[in-house]
Amino acid sequence: MAGIVQAIFGGSKPSASPIPAGDSDFVDFAGAPEPAPASFSAASSPVSFMGSGAAPTGAAVPYTKWYNIHERHSLNEFKQEAVIIGLIAIIVTVHMLGTGANRRKAKAWISAHATVLQKEFALVGFGGRKAPTADEVESEGLAKATTLELPEVLLKEKAPNEFSTYATGRQNVAFVDINLTLYKRYSPITMLFEFVFSLFFESLEAPGEKMEAILYPFDGREALTVPGQVPGAHELRKDTKSSYDGFVWAIVNKETMKGLRESRYDVSITTTKDSAKLPAWATVMSESAEITDFLLTPELIKAVEDAGELLNHLIITDQPIDQPLTLEDTTPKKRVYLSIRTPSSGDYSSVLPIFQYFVRVADILVQSAHFRPEVLRKVRTTREDTIRKLQKAGEDEKAEERNLEREKAKKLKRDLELKALDAKGQKKYLEKEREKEMRRSQKKQTQKA
Repeated sequence: MAGIVQAIFGGSKPSASPIPAGDSDFVDFAGAPEPAPASFSAASSPVSFMGSGAAPTGAAVPYTKWYNIHERHSLNEFKQEAVIIGLIAIIVTVHMLGTGANRRKAKAWISAHATVLQKEFALVGFGGRKAPTADEVESEGLAKATTLELPEVLLKEKAPNEFSTYATGRQNVAFVDINLTLYKRYSPITMLFEFVFSLFFESLEAPGEKMEAILYPFDGREALTVPGQVPGAHELRKDTKSSYDGFVWAIVNKETMKGLRESRYDVSITTTKDSAKLPAWATVMSESAEITDFLLTPELIKAVEDAGELLNHLIITDQPIDQPLTLEDTTPKKRVYLSIRTPSSGDYSSVLPIFQYFVRVADILVQSAHFRPEVLRKVRTTREDTIRKLQKAGEDEKAEERNLEREKAKKLKRDLELKALDAKGQKKYLEKEREKEMRRSQKKQTQKA
């Protein structure tokens, strides 16, 4: 009975072996068995990352293709990559070859023209002053050798197909800007598209290789252009007779004549007349026959004949290229333009005479371009007509602005008067306005009848 009660209420069973008396804070390990190393054969198979059927670590690994990439893959899997790399290689090669060809052509051009530029100007290019060599000092003397500035960089590459140079330091000429434009040999596809589009759109110019130069004369403004601290500036200011009469005159290739008239305002005010002295492909555009007789010298005729159809135009002007929109745009600014197609053969001897004439034309103009009052009166007539048109347009614009302001003032006054009235007063005010409008419309109909 006592055992049943003890089992129901959770009584503890008596220990099989009595606990020896002693300190209860320490465990007696005297009777514990000695530990033994676990046997690998008795242990369960180790967990493997290769799967349950993986071989033990010490077993031999079977040979598979996983360890040789050339057996797992073939070149057929890289066809797309091979095409892309091939296209990139072709593009890079064409770009490098085209850029190199343009640089060689530009170098040949500056080599042919550098002698002329360095003889005419004190500074050519974009580099700094270069010290004279011993041979130059011995042959020319130290003073003369140091007066010519020979820069380190004669030609600057603005783009793979555009090169430019600059020249200054000459009597009667402030400076000259020269731009050389070549084919886009580095991008044949772009060049092909430009050529095709030029066949369908007249506004697009066909690709070509040409040299364009702009000469800016002093025109008596040396004091505004040359700083006072520059050596020789004082002597230059003493002689300010570098001005000449303003006009527009040009020798133009007939192939480009129509495009020039449409794109340039200064040329559009001239009259075209063929000259028996010039080749059949060239014509003269001038404001006066006397100006043509003065400029069409045997030297210029010979230079035009030597250049042949490579010459696009030679323009002497004092008018803007774009149509004047304000009175400030009508201020005369004298310039000389030269455009020549570069010869494909690389022989520049035929175009050097016209280039030399272009550089020296400022001397001819300063010396002799002073015409009779009758000639200048005809030249000024065109400019005065343009000025009058702009003045009239300006006055009309101002009158329109004044009318708008007047209308705004009337509307503001009407709104204020309406706000000051009550409902009956506003109704009467609006009826009077309606009656006035009806009377005005009747008067207009009567006058028309």
